[in-house]
Amino acid sequence: MSVFDQVIDRRKTRSVKWDRMDVVYGIENSSDILPMWVADMDFAAPKVVTDAIRERLDHAVFGYSYICEGCKDAVQSWLHQRHNWTTKNDWMLFHHGVVPAIASVVETFTEKGDHILLTPPIYPPFFQVPNAQDRVIVDCVMSEENGIYSIDFNEFEKALQQNIKLFILCNPHNPGGIVWSEQTLKEIIRLCAKYDVLILSDEIHADLVFSQYTHTPLAKIAGEEAGRIITCVAPTKTFNLAGIQAAVMIASDEGVREKLTANAVSHGQMELSSFAAVALNAAYNEGGPWLDELLEVISANMDYVIQTLPAAVPGLKIQKPQGTYLLWIDYRDTGLCEEDMMDKLLSIGKLALEPGTKYGESGRGFLRMNVATPMTTIKDGVQRFITAMQ
Repeated sequence: MSVFDQVIDRRKTRSVKWDRMDVVYGIENSSDILPMWVADMDFAAPKVVTDAIRERLDHAVFGYSYICEGCKDAVQSWLHQRHNWTTKNDWMLFHHGVVPAIASVVETFTEKGDHILLTPPIYPPFFQVPNAQDRVIVDCVMSEENGIYSIDFNEFEKALQQNIKLFILCNPHNPGGIVWSEQTLKEIIRLCAKYDVLILSDEIHADLVFSQYTHTPLAKIAGEEAGRIITCVAPTKTFNLAGIQAAVMIASDEGVREKLTANAVSHGQMELSSFAAVALNAAYNEGGPWLDELLEVISANMDYVIQTLPAAVPGLKIQKPQGTYLLWIDYRDTGLCEEDMMDKLLSIGKLALEPGTKYGESGRGFLRMNVATPMTTIKDGVQRFITAMQ
């Protein structure tokens, strides 16, 4: 049996996905609800990672640790091999997750009242973090046709003219699953350079791209403008290590790194834990074969849902994404509003998906489904959805 066929009981493990649905959805008893919402996988992490953590655990002394050059070498090698992006070790700053990294960038390079540009529908922390820091969000809502998103660059430029200090890019896009073309990325760079806007490129899903598509790191093609880009990468989505909490900020501009380092010092930010460091190192050095198999599994899971669910539920449309392990389900033609759709799924189908408005008003009429789970669970989830709509 493949590790991707194994059904692991995750309840009562302090799992946000499985044990916090009562809080997230306001349900008194969620024990019979199948969670296919938050973006972590139900697959065991690669054995090379768990073996590395176990070896570190057996040492039994857990004093202060630091990120060694070997960890940086592992990141550098991975980015070069997987994305043909040549980086340097001294460009790297480590953080406890991409969302904390976003918070650090927002705090470091903007002030209260400054304008930050987003392209919704978009990952909720993109607007939650700046709002919590009293920044002003400027939206450039993406164009959508048959579930495929694109940036309207006329509107994008108009938005940049509103004294934007920072643009946060989701590359690849969550929740739409778009792997941005080099042409699109170059236009983003050109316009942000024209208006002197810093870019934070969240590339946490960079490794989760299907074989017929190619992820392009933004900074890789930026040329002389690379200094205005801060790239965030992490092994956490790729290898299901969200609870390990490790991310990397990559900035080629020394001044940018110095400011981020000063911000970290001001918050007493520590190095990654002993376990995070060894997990990152093992994942990037030895996790490639596991990832290659994972991508085939996710693609097959998506194909099953796309072939089965719309055929059984009139009005549903699902466009297969180019990357991520997330389906963006269009139910606008069912005639149901979001409240009624969510009520049917939760109360009748006993299925937890994410409502589209969680990603901004432009997500209304969509649902996000996480398919990084064994096929038996996929089939269960599809049947629950069908039952809810009967």
